[in-house]
Amino acid sequence: MVMRIFASWRRYRQLGRAKTEAKQLVAETKRIVKRKRYRIPESVAATLGAAIAEVEEARKAGDLDGLRQANSDLDGKLDEHVAFARKSATRQYVESIGLALGVALLLRAFVVEAFQIPTGSMIPTLDVGDHIFVSKFTYAIGIPFTNLKIAKLGVPKRGDIIVFKYPPDQSVDYIKRVVGLPGETIEVRHNEVLIDGRPMPRELLPKSCNPQEGDAEVDDSLRPCEVWLEHLDGKSHPVHQFVSRTDASEYRPHQIPPGHYFVMGDNRDNSRDSRVWGFVPYELVKGRALIVWWSRDPSRGGLSPAGIADWFKSIRWGRFFARVE
Repeated sequence: MVMRIFASWRRYRQLGRAKTEAKQLVAETKRIVKRKRYRIPESVAATLGAAIAEVEEARKAGDLDGLRQANSDLDGKLDEHVAFARKSATRQYVESIGLALGVALLLRAFVVEAFQIPTGSMIPTLDVGDHIFVSKFTYAIGIPFTNLKIAKLGVPKRGDIIVFKYPPDQSVDYIKRVVGLPGETIEVRHNEVLIDGRPMPRELLPKSCNPQEGDAEVDDSLRPCEVWLEHLDGKSHPVHQFVSRTDASEYRPHQIPPGHYFVMGDNRDNSRDSRVWGFVPYELVKGRALIVWWSRDPSRGGLSPAGIADWFKSIRWGRFFARVE
């Protein structure tokens, strides 16, 4: 009984593959006849048409043996009469790879791009070793490898985490949180952000944090760290900052120019951001961070035959597909 069921299932699978092959052969034949009709005699076109009819009849009847034979006959007639127009297996393989690469490049250029977090400037929201997807079409459709925008679809909102070209060196990508919007006056006083003279709502959380390396190149390993919850236009997120760190937390009032944004890292005292190098122009914004698709602690070392177990332990399974907010 089991053997009969297995044989029926196997035959069903074989019939499915034969039908797929028939569909491809028929499509190829019709394409060749249409494109090369000026080089194909009417007698050859009639022969190919008859072979197509046999394939279609066998396919509709569900006759596996008959369909296999009809496929073989049509394939042979193609080789005999129109071999000059058929694609070789190598060419088909190369075209398939080229198509896949083309689709991938288009997706990367216009839809979504992968980005790796290289520093701890966005801790605790993003960790070093997080790999995220960035939406390229949230704000605009741009021309790849340029700063030109084809169509403007939106603008960054306060609280958005954006990836952008680093203004002092546009060959480098940065990721920060949007804090100030065009036209606003921004000020940072003892790590408290003021927008148009009004303090940004925030509250101190009963948590402690460990100083971690960011991208500001400072050594605060002995300073106590606080966790604050900031509220940005209905969005809330935690930030880390060091107690009594006044040398890097002061930013005198500046008005943000039109089309520019003031950005900061969530790891406030270990982040080189708009307080240091200025505002981010809209045209340098690449997209908005969406999700973490892969995460691993790089401080645990790389993959090696002797350390496979440790490498797997360094994977942060709980961060997979976490939304970036």
